[in-house]
Amino acid sequence: MNESDSLDSFLDKWRARWPEWELLSVFVPAPQRGTVAAWLTLLQELGDAAWAGADPTPGLAKLAWWQEELLGWSKGARRHPLGQALQRLAAPWDTLGRALAALPATRTAGEGDGREAIERFGAAVLACEAALFGGATPDATAIAAVAADLQATRSLVQGESGAAVAPPTPPAGGLSRPRRLQQVALRARLSQRARGQAQARPASLGLLLSGWRAARRG
Repeated sequence: MNESDSLDSFLDKWRARWPEWELLSVFVPAPQRGTVAAWLTLLQELGDAAWAGADPTPGLAKLAWWQEELLGWSKGARRHPLGQALQRLAAPWDTLGRALAALPATRTAGEGDGREAIERFGAAVLACEAALFGGATPDATAIAAVAADLQATRSLVQGESGAAVAPPTPPAGGLSRPRRLQQVALRARLSQRARGQAQARPASLGLLLSGWRAARRG
C-alpha cells in the first residue's frame, strides 16, 4: 500500500461514519474539500483515541503518539498519512498537539463534565480551523460552542443512550463554514439517536436545507 492509498483508507473510514458529508460538502468551496475531509478525519482519529473502547490505556498511547506527531508537523516532519494532506498547511499544529494533554480528563462525562479540559482542546481546534478555513479569532462563545460539539461527538463515540442536546448555534460569523456544517451533521445524528434510529444518512432535502442555512450564516 502506498502513501496515497493509506491516506484514502483513513478518509474512507471518516466518510463511512459521516455519510451526511456526501451532501454537505457541496457547501464547501471545491479547493477546500480535500482539506476539510482530512481535518475532520484527524479530529475523528483524536476523538477515537480519547473516548473509544472500554480500556483507556491504548487510547492514551495513541494520544501520546499523536502529540509527538503534531509537534513534528510544526517542524516540517510527518509520519502519519494525514500529514500528506495537512502538515504543509499553515496551522498551529504545535498548539493542537500540546492540547491533547487535556483529552484524557474528558473521557468520562462526570462531575463538571471535564469542562475546562474540553474547552482547552476546543480552543486549539478553533485556532487550527481559523488558520485553515478563515474562521474568526476564537472567543469564549465560540469555544463554548465547540466544546458542546466535542461533548456530543464523545457521546456518539461512546454510544451513550438517552436523549441528547444539540450543540448551541453560534453567532453569525463566529465559526468557520466547515465547523458550522459539522454542527449540522451532529444535529442530524443526535436527532436520529433521540428517535431511536440507527445511523443512516438523514433525508436529503432537510440536510441540504440545514446545510444551506449554515453556509449562508458566514
